[in-house]
Amino acid sequence: MAAQKRGAFSRVRECPPCTPKRTRGEFPSTPDIAVCSLKICAACGIHNPGCNESRHDGIHTFYVSKNSHVRYAEKHYGEGDGSGTRVMNPTTIVYLDEGASIQMETVQIRGIDSTVRKTKIVCGKDAEAVVTERLLTHGKQHAESDMEIELNGEDARGRIISRSVAQDESQQVFHPVVVGNSRCFGHVQCDSIIMGKAKIESIPAITANSTDAQLIHEAAIGKIAGDQLLKLQTLGLTEEEAEDTILKGFLA
Repeated sequence: MAAQKRGAFSRVRECPPCTPKRTRGEFPSTPDIAVCSLKICAACGIHNPGCNESRHDGIHTFYVSKNSHVRYAEKHYGEGDGSGTRVMNPTTIVYLDEGASIQMETVQIRGIDSTVRKTKIVCGKDAEAVVTERLLTHGKQHAESDMEIELNGEDARGRIISRSVAQDESQQVFHPVVVGNSRCFGHVQCDSIIMGKAKIESIPAITANSTDAQLIHEAAIGKIAGDQLLKLQTLGLTEEEAEDTILKGFLA
């Protein structure tokens, strides 16, 4: 990935000698990585011991060429005993060529006071996008996540899996969207655990612009079941330990 004025850009190209000739200007002038498979891990952290806001806005754009595959993990962490807020606003944009794929994992567990995540993936013919999101907020933290997968090519596939936990007085807003513009398959699944005085708003949406598009969405919000806690407590765990065990398993 090469740093640019407004973020980081990557282009993954099909392995030679199979790389087709491309028309000049088809992709922006970005570095070429001549591999069929690539794994990228972006770990972003904020340490704020002061009283002012500390902020990180990461902008990432990927161009994945024909038959290439990317695994992308993005993990956020914040710490610091100061009164200043820790803010992260990541934007990730992905363009998938024919037969290309991306498996994207985003993780943010505690530490970030405010975040607005924007993700957009555009899928060509026979391309596949899978996005897995894990989020835990506590205190008075606020998190928003806007995800959109456009299934433009025939037989394109897209899936969004979101799991979150909101504790104390934190707030979460999810807006996952899948748009089917051709013969394709899309699935959105959002599951959240709500605790204390937290608030969660989940707004999944599916849009079909083709009679051959197959799109599904599911959303569930609920508290930890009492029988689950009781079962773990009978095994010798305290209520707090049982609760922590359930949350770790849910977000695993």
